[in-house]
Amino acid sequence: MLLTVKIKSLRLLAAATIGGVLTVLPLPLGDAGFTMPAALADDDDGDDDDGGSGGGGDDSGRSGDRDNPAYHRGGGGFHDLRSLFRWPSRERRTPMRRAASTPEQAQNELVAVGLDEDAIAGLTQEGFAVEDRIQVSLIGSEMVRLIVPAGTTLDSARAAVVARSATAVVDLNHFYQPQSENKAGCSGEGCALVREIVGWPTNEITRCAKPPRIGLIDTAINIDHVTLTNTRLEIIRLSEGEATKSGAQHGTAVAALLIGHSDSRVPGLLPGAELIAVDAFQRSGKSADIANIYDLVRALDMLAQRDVKVVNLSLTGPANAVLEKSVKAATESGMILVAAAGNDGPNAKPVYPAAYDDVIAVTAVDKGRNPYRRAVRGDYIDIAAPGVGVWTAASISGARQKTGTSFAAPFITAAVSVLIAGDPDMSHESLEAKIRQFTDDIGKPGKDPVFGWGLLNASRLCESISDTKPSALRPSCPLHDLLTRTIMVNRV
Repeated sequence: MLLTVKIKSLRLLAAATIGGVLTVLPLPLGDAGFTMPAALADDDDGDDDDGGSGGGGDDSGRSGDRDNPAYHRGGGGFHDLRSLFRWPSRERRTPMRRAASTPEQAQNELVAVGLDEDAIAGLTQEGFAVEDRIQVSLIGSEMVRLIVPAGTTLDSARAAVVARSATAVVDLNHFYQPQSENKAGCSGEGCALVREIVGWPTNEITRCAKPPRIGLIDTAINIDHVTLTNTRLEIIRLSEGEATKSGAQHGTAVAALLIGHSDSRVPGLLPGAELIAVDAFQRSGKSADIANIYDLVRALDMLAQRDVKVVNLSLTGPANAVLEKSVKAATESGMILVAAAGNDGPNAKPVYPAAYDDVIAVTAVDKGRNPYRRAVRGDYIDIAAPGVGVWTAASISGARQKTGTSFAAPFITAAVSVLIAGDPDMSHESLEAKIRQFTDDIGKPGKDPVFGWGLLNASRLCESISDTKPSALRPSCPLHDLLTRTIMVNRV
C-alpha cells in the first residue's frame, strides 16, 4: 500500500508498508508551481546533468539521479507549411519545473540595426553607451548593442533611438531559453518506437543522399560524448568565459539526434552529415540557459557566412523586430529555418522564431500520434514530428528520453536536408509542396492549428531523390565508413 500526503512544509511523505512495518519516507520535490516569462526555448527537458555537475544517464537505459520521477515536468509561403501535426497526448501529466527568476530581456539594453555614426554619436551624448557593435553581412548593416542611460525606461530609450534614425530597426535585447522534461529510462526495442511512427529510413539514409551542411543554434555540446565520436561536428562558442558557459544537456541531445554516430546506442537521424553548431547561450543563475537577440543574430550570420543551407532552432521567445529582420534576410538568401513550435501550452500565444513567415514551425507528438500536451497551437504550425520520449544523448554520457518540441524539430531538419539533397536551390514554395507529400494528415482535413499539414512520413524520403542528379547521391557504401573524426571547437 502506498499513500502520498501533502503537509504544511510542502514536502511529500510516502507511507509504505515494508516488512509489515509502516514506514514514512520523504520524497524529493521539484520546483513545481514556478512560472517563467514568455522568452523560452522549446526544449522541455529536465536533464540537469550539464558538463559541470549532475549525473548522466547510461546506455543501459538507466538514468542519473535527476531522472527521479519527482523531477519530471510537463506541463502563404512557408507559413502554410506550419500545420503538419496533431494528437491528444497520453503521456503522464507532471508539472513543468521552470526557473522563476529569469527575466524576459536584459533590463538595460537595446539592440539596433541600421544606425549611422551620427546617430550613434548623438545617442552617446544623451547618455547611451555602446556595449558592442558588429557588422552583420546577412542584413548588410551594423548591429549595435546599447546600454540605456540610468533611470530611463526601455520604452523611452527605444523612442529616443528611433528619433535619431527613423530607418533603424530597434528592439529590446530579449532572452530565449531552453526547457526540458525528463522521461523514464528506456531500453530495447521501445527506444526505437518513437522514430518508427514516422518510418524514418534508418538503414538506407546513409546511402541515399548527401545532405547539405546543417546548422544548429543551441547550448553547449559535449564533444567527448561517445555518440558524437567520428562525426563531422564544428562547434563555435560566442562566449569566452567559463563561468557563464551554458549547460551541455540540450545542445548535446539535439546534436546527437541529428548526427549521432550510426554505431552508437543512440544513432542520429543523419549520421555522416556535417553539422556546424553555434553555442549562443550563457548560463544565468544556477541552471537557466539564455540566449539574447544580439547573440542569436550573430549566430545566424555566422552560419550564413559558412554557406549553411538548413538551420535547426530548438528555441523560442517573444517577437523581436531585429530577429524578424534577420530571419527574413536569411530565408530570402535561400536558408531554410526549422524551429520548435513552443512548449508553453495549447492556449499560449505564438512564439518566435517559429511564428515568423517562411520559418517551418514544428510541433510534437507521442508514439500514439497524440499531440504533446504542452505544445503551442496556432495557425503558424506547419508540421508534426516525434517529440515525446525521444531517446537521445544525455550531456555527460549515455542517453535519456527527452520531451518537447525541441526534439521534434530535428526530425524535420533532417527530412528537409534529404529533400533538398538533389536540388539545393529549391525554392521555399517547391519545398513546401514537396514536404506536404511526405505527411500524413492526422487531424482535421487539411492544415489545422494542432498538427499543421500533418505528421511527417519519412518512409519514402530516399525515393524522393531517385530522380535527382547523380552527383547528389551517396556512394553505395555507408557514409560512416568514409568518415574521420572532425570535431572542431572555435571561440569567437
